Amino acid sequence: MSVATPDDVETAMWEKFLFVAPLGGVGALVRQPAGVLREVPETRAILRSAMDEVVAVARRRNIAISSDATDRAMRLVDALPHDATASMQRDIVEGRPSELEYQTGTVVRYGQESAVPTPVNSTVYAALLPSELRATGRLSSSREPEV
Repeated sequence: MSVATPDDVETAMWEKFLFVAPLGGVGALVRQPAGVLREVPETRAILRSAMDEVVAVARRRNIAISSDATDRAMRLVDALPHDATASMQRDIVEGRPSELEYQTGTVVRYGQESAVPTPVNSTVYAALLPSELRATGRLSSSREPEV
């Protein structure tokens, strides 16, 4: 058996990350599968913008990510089955602990550390954080609202 090893493992990891993190985050936020994300122009634009932010963060961190990385990641999304979802999306939708901190949260933190704006990923993170906090027991669902 032969295993292909990329010349630049770090770049390869970032290129996979730029596909996985935005797909999971945006998919969880809109609660729709890949087919809907790619077919609705507005959600497609959100997904692409989230990917572009990952590319900008990677470049600021001196990762040799290719100029067509977002286009290639979008082609991967276009090739997914219509009903495909990411594991982070499934976990959030089902109220389980997810990879939010390690995926979208990492984009946001690295963006802050690198002085790269990440408005889409920051919004996705902020919108999903209450679900993650509840799933991990750091936010009680039984609190009564104050009046």
